[in-house]
Amino acid sequence: MFDSANTVLDPCCGSRMMWFDKADPRAVFGDLRRDVLTVTDRSKGNKSGVRTLRIEPDVLLDFRALPYADGTYKLVLFDPPHLVQAGPRSWLASKYGKLGPDWRADLRQGFAECFRVLAEYGVLVFKWSETQIRVKEILTLTPHQPLFGHKSGKRQGTHWLCFIKEES
Repeated sequence: MFDSANTVLDPCCGSRMMWFDKADPRAVFGDLRRDVLTVTDRSKGNKSGVRTLRIEPDVLLDFRALPYADGTYKLVLFDPPHLVQAGPRSWLASKYGKLGPDWRADLRQGFAECFRVLAEYGVLVFKWSETQIRVKEILTLTPHQPLFGHKSGKRQGTHWLCFIKEES
């Protein structure tokens, strides 16, 4: 029988936008922040003029220092903030988070932590939006090479990359 405990970790879950089931019991949803944001938005037929974004992780955590033992998860989804420049009231920064001035070291440590908590032959799915930093530069921050990837979005700027953790 399949044991779903400790199957999936999403350490930068934000509002869980990409999840079909935002309460999937196989996943541990973590984030550095917990917040409910309400903004005025009448786009795309939103007649109420209000949009609410809920960032409600199961666990408050920092992707640079994950509180889990080595080899705990079979699948890690790493979708860190991708903005380095954003205004103090930026909706995108509120929605996705913002990287700090030492973002290279932060992402390098994030990759290391994600691979550390990944079981042998576990899978890391990495999502990156190239709005401000090219994926080529991000890949220099980890010694691991992706198996394959895919570009998506209107301008093909979002990259989905798949890695596998080899034997230790």
